[in-house]
Amino acid sequence: MKLTTYRSTLADVSRLLATARAASARTVNSVMTTTYFLIGKRIVEDEQNGDTRAGYGELLVERLASDLTKKFGRGFSKRNLFLMRAFYVSQSQIVQTPSAQSFPLPWSHYVRLLPLDSAEARSFYEREALKGGWTFRQLDRQVQSQFYERTVLSTKKVKPRVERDSREALFKDPYLLEFLDLKDEYSEDDLEQGLVSKLESFLMELGPDFTFIGRQKRLRIGEEWYRVDLLLFHRRLRCLVIVDLKLGKFTHADAGQMHMYLNYAKAHWVLEGEGPPVGLILCAQGDEALAHYALEGLNNTVLAAQYRTVLPSERALVACLERALPVIASRPTKRQAAAPRTLRGSETRAASH
Repeated sequence: MKLTTYRSTLADVSRLLATARAASARTVNSVMTTTYFLIGKRIVEDEQNGDTRAGYGELLVERLASDLTKKFGRGFSKRNLFLMRAFYVSQSQIVQTPSAQSFPLPWSHYVRLLPLDSAEARSFYEREALKGGWTFRQLDRQVQSQFYERTVLSTKKVKPRVERDSREALFKDPYLLEFLDLKDEYSEDDLEQGLVSKLESFLMELGPDFTFIGRQKRLRIGEEWYRVDLLLFHRRLRCLVIVDLKLGKFTHADAGQMHMYLNYAKAHWVLEGEGPPVGLILCAQGDEALAHYALEGLNNTVLAAQYRTVLPSERALVACLERALPVIASRPTKRQAAAPRTLRGSETRAASH
């Protein structure tokens, strides 16, 4: 047998075995999670139909833990049984007839989501973890960084325009880059190098549809050479995303420079079938009023967002959400937005002449 033929056979067989083992592991995980759901259901039913004295559920779980451990070994401690009970309570309104397909994530993922009060948040993380193939550590990081709350907040801040909404809604503000472990003083080069060296974490923070193309992409305009910090591609939008990193506050000059980059990219980098590129300016400090006037009316999509190198406190995030709620409530509904618009002051004056 030729060595090249054998190597090809070995590679094919190895790939088949790896695929089978992965599928087997997923099946076992789903079956066990379904079993834990049913155990939790049985405990709840026993509590509801059993002795009404206080502490009956505690005694039931304690006795079950002891007997199941003797019979089946580890994995059935009081804590684990109470987790199964809590899992059933959290899922019972969603899952009526459980099956292996009902719980596609590993048991550890569902346990991590149990402390969340919001059913919407749990469902959100389940969907994103499944879509992104998150490991437990990745899921834990997203929960700790309040990914759900930040996504909700970013969505609510988007301007009510159909064309811009479809693009802007896929970007977040702020972005959390705590995984870089940057010191108090760092340069733009340090920031860029950190993002590239921890590219997987950075792309995960950006979102599931971003892919990395390159860094320090050069372009020549007139007699000058320029470089864009990072060049990405967004699969859903099918467009290039130019990322400009800034240490300080957002300025109108940043918007003008990005506008120039996008015009160049449209002329020289965009391939047939791709959409117009998007510019994302990541700043350590934002200025909403300046961003509004600097970015409004551009024929390119330029977005300005803050980045933070430490996780926000829950109190700070809640305060931010509370500030956003009155703005959200005052915005017109889709039906109102579809109604004939009234002329603004400047348009009224023009019409009267």
